Amino acid sequence: MKIYDVLILGAGASGLMCASNLDKKLSVAIVDGNSKIAQKIKISGGSKCNITNTQLSRDNYDGDKEFIFNVFETFSRDDLLKYLHKNDLEPVVRKKRYYFCKDSSDEIISIFKKHTKNVDLFLNSEILWVKKEGDIFEVKTLKEHFRAKKVVVATGGKSYKNLGASDIGLEIAKSFGIKVKEFSPALVGLTVQKEQFWMKELSGLSCYANIKVDGKILKEELLFAHKGISGPVVLSASLYWQKGNISIDFLPDNNILELIKGSKKQLSSVIPLPKRLSKALLEALDIEDVECKKVTNEIKEKLVRIHDYEFAPAGNFGFSKAEVCRGGVLSEELNPYSMEALDVKGLFFIGEVVDVTGELGGYNFQWAFSSGYVCAKGINEN
Repeated sequence: MKIYDVLILGAGASGLMCASNLDKKLSVAIVDGNSKIAQKIKISGGSKCNITNTQLSRDNYDGDKEFIFNVFETFSRDDLLKYLHKNDLEPVVRKKRYYFCKDSSDEIISIFKKHTKNVDLFLNSEILWVKKEGDIFEVKTLKEHFRAKKVVVATGGKSYKNLGASDIGLEIAKSFGIKVKEFSPALVGLTVQKEQFWMKELSGLSCYANIKVDGKILKEELLFAHKGISGPVVLSASLYWQKGNISIDFLPDNNILELIKGSKKQLSSVIPLPKRLSKALLEALDIEDVECKKVTNEIKEKLVRIHDYEFAPAGNFGFSKAEVCRGGVLSEELNPYSMEALDVKGLFFIGEVVDVTGELGGYNFQWAFSSGYVCAKGINEN
């Protein structure tokens, strides 16, 4: 039976980045349960793939800050942009923050296809287990049995089950005695308590908002949904919310007391939000929709809560609606300069299967690409 130099488990962003940057002299194979490579890249960002972000730092991530910093020191956002430029891909910037493929996510997928022509590809291969006999790893799938000197686990998280997502990466880690944090949904909508059911009645409406959670302030669009609240700012907030209160500023670019000063209009007409939302918000704050000139000091005290509407979410929309997962192989178990397990020589973990999760906006693809590159560099230099 052939013994590969490197066997990569997972044909997603991190696995493909790793394979693309391995020394071409190495015998490499990729194993994936899907029928095609890069399935998550393909559909992400409206099929244009939000590659990275102009505002990138370790503070945009939930995870060990020093570990994240060391990985980005080796392969930064600028390094990624240079890599893409070298391969004739010039991402476009949207909303002054988000880097996307210009026309289609196929642009970045084609780069990986070009750089992995030397790689043996085994698709529709569900991974069952990984063992190590002496210096050689054995990997069993539903269809094949592989042997390899090194194994890279790039199996992702549990979200997107329809794309074959599972927690096999954590099971592999645990079978080698490597510590993990179980997956939980992240970048996901939040459900609401009975007191906030008024939000569900606004399903389909959106507004720009700030959310304060766990000492962070996040800014982006908020979307009201049938189950509660969603949209970019809520998805990022969900990364840091475990339980307890969050606070929403529904008018981050205005001062409600300045807006009503001298106005002869009704309160709901002065508030620069969709009328249905303005009325619902006033009702939730127990404020009568009076003319601005009739606003008392007592009403003013209630009105300022528009900038600090505090409540405790009931939970989240679950794995089926989550963009990514929080949790994974603990970073303390890995070498940040190679992504190799400290106690299992030749076993590597990259991408979402590692306990590093970014906010919405290209941060998780950046992590996947950076950790994949760092892993390849570590293998090449070994």
